[in-house]
Amino acid sequence: MNWKTTLLGIFLTFLIYPLKAQTPCTTLGQTPQTAFPVCGTDTFSQSTVPYCGGNVLPGNCAPDGVSDMNPFWYKFTCFTGGTLGFVITPNDLADDYDWELFDVTGHNPADVYTNTSLFVACNWSGNVGLTGASGAGSSLINCAGTGYPTFSARPTLIAGHQYLLLISHFTTFSPSQNGYRLSFGGGTAMITDTLTPDLVSAAASCSATQVTVALNKPMRCNSLDADGSDFTLNAAPVSVTGATGNGCSTGFDMDSVTLNLNAPLAPGNYTLTVNSGTDGNTILDVCGNGLQAGKNLNLLVPVLQPTPMDSITPVGCSPDTLQLVFSKNILCSTIAADGSDFLLSGPSAVRVTGAIGSCSAGLTRTIHLVLSGPLVVGGNYQIQLVRGSDGNTLIDQCGQETPAGSTLGFAARDTLSAGFTYHLGLGCITDTIYFFYNRPNDASIWRWTLDSLGNSQLRNPVGYFNSFNDKHISLFVSNGVCSDSTSLTIPLTNYFHPAFSSDSLICPEDTAAITNQSTGQISSYLWNFGDGSTDTLRDPPAHHYPVTNSEIVYTVQLIAGNSIGCKDTAIRLIRVLKSCYIAVPNAFTPNGDGVNDYLYPLNAYKATHLVFNVYNRLGGLVFHSTDWTSKWDGTVKGIPQDSGVYVWTLEFTNRDTGQRVFQKGSTVLIR
Repeated sequence: MNWKTTLLGIFLTFLIYPLKAQTPCTTLGQTPQTAFPVCGTDTFSQSTVPYCGGNVLPGNCAPDGVSDMNPFWYKFTCFTGGTLGFVITPNDLADDYDWELFDVTGHNPADVYTNTSLFVACNWSGNVGLTGASGAGSSLINCAGTGYPTFSARPTLIAGHQYLLLISHFTTFSPSQNGYRLSFGGGTAMITDTLTPDLVSAAASCSATQVTVALNKPMRCNSLDADGSDFTLNAAPVSVTGATGNGCSTGFDMDSVTLNLNAPLAPGNYTLTVNSGTDGNTILDVCGNGLQAGKNLNLLVPVLQPTPMDSITPVGCSPDTLQLVFSKNILCSTIAADGSDFLLSGPSAVRVTGAIGSCSAGLTRTIHLVLSGPLVVGGNYQIQLVRGSDGNTLIDQCGQETPAGSTLGFAARDTLSAGFTYHLGLGCITDTIYFFYNRPNDASIWRWTLDSLGNSQLRNPVGYFNSFNDKHISLFVSNGVCSDSTSLTIPLTNYFHPAFSSDSLICPEDTAAITNQSTGQISSYLWNFGDGSTDTLRDPPAHHYPVTNSEIVYTVQLIAGNSIGCKDTAIRLIRVLKSCYIAVPNAFTPNGDGVNDYLYPLNAYKATHLVFNVYNRLGGLVFHSTDWTSKWDGTVKGIPQDSGVYVWTLEFTNRDTGQRVFQKGSTVLIR
């Protein structure tokens, strides 16, 4: 390999994987936290690109990620979901610009360097010239190298989500810092805020030498005149002498403006008016829309007085902390940490043991009081402000001390128990359960789940059950603040089911075995065996039926009852045979008249392991069976056999004696 080939390989390596040496970015817009706000109705020009960056972005193009070389960041919100199209046009078409899009909704902008899930789309192609997202793109991911297309597919944006667009300038060898133009278009998403710029409120400082004006949306810092000429105040001889955008030192937009006055304002009502400033316009939003000139806003400068004990956040169930809310900021340094600024009185002997402010820059509008225990007893309570261990009560940001003795009342609710009682009414067809919630508290919501019956919102519902088994009952109660729930299983003890098994077929002089299989709470049994005899035992002995010369079917009944007088009946049939003597007929006539049409061993009820064979006069087997109820119809393979004498053999085991029996004989087939 010669030196030219080696140099070319090194060049391509740098072309595909940008250098990762990190140089801090200090210019606004070159970090995610200071991104330019943009909209979809304008073209954004960047005339130069300062050298910096090299921070690694974890991504989809390389195992080690890619680097934000010489970056600029842009931020926008999607107001209507759809696809995003845009074009980056280098001022020098020989320049290589890359880009990557992130969804940072609910995230710190710096998370783009650590959280891969924020990635939406990118194009790190090594080609020079125009790049972006358009209908010509086929993929949302195009990695480093000259083999990838310059344009990616249009990514889909979600309404209400916030996005960051990184534009990176690769300048490893012949760097050109001539900049580029960024324009949006071609997609269906809307990233232009249509909300008309407006004023929200105005408040004077404690010294009344400054006025802070809140805006309804972020506005461009560079549209604010530093001389304050965007506003006038009807307070002559007091006038606006300067203006500062809040947040402009670390970004490009502001959501409020602080106006400086040449003298303090006296207490009273004033009107603040929007003007076109010395730059020829009012304050503008990102898309160039301005505040309406001539728009007025009322300004109240109050007489300085102590901030009262304003309000308390509604307490929940069994609170162990309370939150006080103030209309003006309180100096955090004047809050005694041990809670000694506050006394709590009421039906529960709970006291304040600590106080914590939600402080920012030494100020807070909320103070959390820590209690010695939860408030579990309902009733009216009162918080009284006293001079704490630090020697003062509370002092607001204007230096005014809230007077000792100030009070603030609130109501707490009782804690609840969902425990309930019930009364059980047992019946033969339906069981009735009466439910009672009689707790001495102020529950106003009852939600019962009554097993298979479903739900009820009555305080004392009634359940009617036709199935007798365990019932699973649950109750949720609430008074709008506190709640509780419980569950209980109620057994219905009157369930019973009569059942028994028995021989279905017996021979004369044999006994019928009867086995009780009843379940549940049964207190009485009455057996009727069908032959006029009865029994009241739970488990009757085997029953002997009379011998007759005919077959009889007996109906056996079990009538069971429980302790509350309910009864139910189970029935089975027992067939007593005329005879169980095994015999083979000496003749049969298979003519289909229903009389002696078949040859088989009769009454072989007690025969087991039976084998029955029939042979013709030549000794040929014409019928074979191991089931005595399987009968020979006088045919072989469907062909009727000739009339005449046939020999049979019969083998079986007697079920009662266990004796093996062999019999042989002949029969006449008559046609």
